[in-house]
Amino acid sequence: MPQKNTARRDELMTGLQGEARRYMAAYALFNQAVADHLGLHPTDVQCLNLLGLERDPVTIGRVAELTGLTTGSATRLVDRLERAGYVRRERDAEDRRRVMVAPVPERMAELGAFWQRLNGTWGSLFEDYTDAEIELLTGYMRRTVELSTAQIERLRSGEFEAS
Repeated sequence: MPQKNTARRDELMTGLQGEARRYMAAYALFNQAVADHLGLHPTDVQCLNLLGLERDPVTIGRVAELTGLTTGSATRLVDRLERAGYVRRERDAEDRRRVMVAPVPERMAELGAFWQRLNGTWGSLFEDYTDAEIELLTGYMRRTVELSTAQIERLRSGEFEAS
């Protein structure tokens, strides 16, 4: 394994940590602005984002898994999305006792068109990257999601109680 210049590595890591904090803050503030524009809660926007990645309607339990929320909080989130017209509850065809959350296609199409208008400039951000660099970024994002999911579980378990 090649030896690292520790002073340079420390400088790079300090820079990376600062930019990561700016990136996360910028995204959180952007998400808030989108939510404000749509008249939704920021978590609602991200839930719709995640539901758009699911192939089929999901249970409230799955909404909780996707968002890292408790089932009670996920129920309230779905209530808000249902009132806003983005999702509907429907009975599972195979198990009538089970309630599924299904996106409303017309509202999701409106949301998709909105995102398309916003994302036009984002796509150009990656034009100068090589395929290998895009693979690196994709891997980084995947690992970030995995770490974030684990950290959410740790926070919810009470492992990080305030002292």
